[in-house]
Amino acid sequence: MPASANKPLRVAVLADSDTRWKWGTLTAKRIAPRDIRLDGFLLRGRATPTARQLGEVGVRADSLREVTAAEFLRAMDEEPCDVLVLALVGGGVQAMLHGLRGVWRDRPRRPVVVTGYVGVVYEKLTDGLLLRHGADLVLANSRQDAERFRAVYEGVGADADAVTEVALPFLGGDPHTGGHTPYTVVFAAQPSVPDTRTDRTYLLNRLVEHARRHPEREVLLKLRSRPGEHTTHIEELPYQKLARGIDLPANLRLVYGHMGEVLDRTDLLVTVSSTAALEALHRRIPTAVLTDLGIREALGNHHFVGSGCLASWDQLDAGHRPAPDEKWLARQGVAADGTYATAFDAARARIAELLGRPGGLPPLAPYYTPVTAPGYLPGVLARHHLGPDGTPLPGAPAADRDPGPVRRIVRRTARGAYRHGVQRVAPVIRRMGEL
Repeated sequence: MPASANKPLRVAVLADSDTRWKWGTLTAKRIAPRDIRLDGFLLRGRATPTARQLGEVGVRADSLREVTAAEFLRAMDEEPCDVLVLALVGGGVQAMLHGLRGVWRDRPRRPVVVTGYVGVVYEKLTDGLLLRHGADLVLANSRQDAERFRAVYEGVGADADAVTEVALPFLGGDPHTGGHTPYTVVFAAQPSVPDTRTDRTYLLNRLVEHARRHPEREVLLKLRSRPGEHTTHIEELPYQKLARGIDLPANLRLVYGHMGEVLDRTDLLVTVSSTAALEALHRRIPTAVLTDLGIREALGNHHFVGSGCLASWDQLDAGHRPAPDEKWLARQGVAADGTYATAFDAARARIAELLGRPGGLPPLAPYYTPVTAPGYLPGVLARHHLGPDGTPLPGAPAADRDPGPVRRIVRRTARGAYRHGVQRVAPVIRRMGEL
């Protein structure tokens, strides 16, 4: 039977990092046609968020547990829900779509499956989209993305009806009305952009120089994670470590915390290409996307061509405050014009329609199958210990019981070794290769 209109919707969110947990849970709350019960699942992996990271996101679930792919598929077989949000990297979405297709094969009804992107889509557009194909809704965070998504699906002969235009779910806060005391400049750091020690040290030095040039200003380096934690992207060279050998001026501080709270006191947001730029633009905070290292696809700042926000540290040191282009903003899902309240209406209506469809929904039908991608799909599924038909492989990680003390120690040690390899060993090997 269709979900009762008098009961809260049961919504499940599966996420594989702190950023995607934030996107998934906030999306679930935005797109639900009515009140929800939210059950959270964290896919076990290198970026599984820590308790501190979850607390910083500030979103609470009615239940939350860490799972492997096999455990999650079992949960979806045994614990029915109405809507499932897959907040995963593209390969994870594809694996879950195939796994869930098998789990729900004989069900008269199945949940509505939703997926999308955390922020700006500036790389792997086609690859990421085709890995997400098969969900009932593929959310596009802007008009521009919606047009691009449909063009990709139609271009390969795939159904594009799932593409649904929304906006970034974490926008909000009070509009910027004027300078704070003291005037506050925030540099929003990114884990993987730029990715070299030389470039990251350059940006840090320019931030330090800006603070020294403007002692009357408060200058904040907003960090994503503490050393040893992982986010959506791997951070090999944390700014915290780079800053240890620098005599920082008194008006420059390293800060953590919820980005929205930091933006409450921001007068100028500076970044290379962080989604924080869109959060700031939504609130009409002057925003600068740096050009010092070039405007390049590898940096992601090419997305801001035409925005009016591109600027260098030299220009910012001299007092420049970028003014965004209104037409560009209107196409980016920023909704600085006050339309944010209605940005999710189409998604809510679509979900309500699918939940009430007589006879339930058809089986999940991803574009990638053993016929269309026989050399690619098996590897995508195998990374999540699933066979070519989407069923868990023999010996796939699973937890029929809570992990014992030995298993917990082994898991913690393995994660520590992985993080040590990423942050210490890999950079050394890379430097040796450059000799």
